[in-house]
Amino acid sequence: MKKILYFTVTVVLSLGFAHAQSNEHAQHADVMPDDFRSPPAPVPEGQEIRRYAVDAPGDGATNFGIAPVHDNMAFTFFRADRVEVRSLEEGDVALWDIQAWRMRDYQKIYFESEGEYAIDPSEIESVQTELLYGYAVSSFWDLRAGIRYDFEPQPERAFAVIGFQGLAPQWFEVDANLYLSEDGDLSFGLESEYDLLLTQRLILQPRLELEASAQDVEEVGMGAGFSGIELGLRLRYEFHRKFAPYIGVSWESALGKTADLVQAEGGSADSTAWVAGIKFWF
Repeated sequence: MKKILYFTVTVVLSLGFAHAQSNEHAQHADVMPDDFRSPPAPVPEGQEIRRYAVDAPGDGATNFGIAPVHDNMAFTFFRADRVEVRSLEEGDVALWDIQAWRMRDYQKIYFESEGEYAIDPSEIESVQTELLYGYAVSSFWDLRAGIRYDFEPQPERAFAVIGFQGLAPQWFEVDANLYLSEDGDLSFGLESEYDLLLTQRLILQPRLELEASAQDVEEVGMGAGFSGIELGLRLRYEFHRKFAPYIGVSWESALGKTADLVQAEGGSADSTAWVAGIKFWF
């Protein structure tokens, strides 16, 4: 009797479960095709979706392959790529390299500052600031234009700036700019970085800086052609994604006519420094 009762209960539960499953599939079969065929809900006024040029080339789309968005919220961001101390033969030097921007989905206003401060003797060696407007021309690239002002070294100089910033293939961060000074001098600057993840928190970062000038600018010790290069290698540990101390090494050298000008004034064309610092953002 117990076996018959057990068998009956099992059969009833199995049939009930199968019936529930069949109802669920029937409901999906009835509802999903209609949902897929129905037109999308209208977008509220003032929140129009921008078209995706990559999906529909040649139909008049103009947002350069950037994914469509439903809003245009504003965000503020601050990042210190390098705040470090460099140990050189002639003395220690503090360096900062920071960015701040106010952005919406396709537009940004950038403020950037980079400089060096000699700790002993106490002296500001260089200060460079930039104020730029950026527009997203693709999902990974911003076209930027604005002004740059060099407070140090003397004489002070102002520049018009145009360039690109973004991610190149294989995830190389690139910042490339043309500079036209108030005196008509044309120069070029390139910075590139790559994050090699040894673990999820331990990251090795090679770094390249390259400078070039279209003409001699002797008042600031720059010759025509490639004028300077810097290669760096930094190993950082991200205790938090927003905070990462690092150590590393940096080698920089004047090139071509610029190296000749430096050596003519009794300086050294190249130098190597051990560095220690932090990278943070908020």
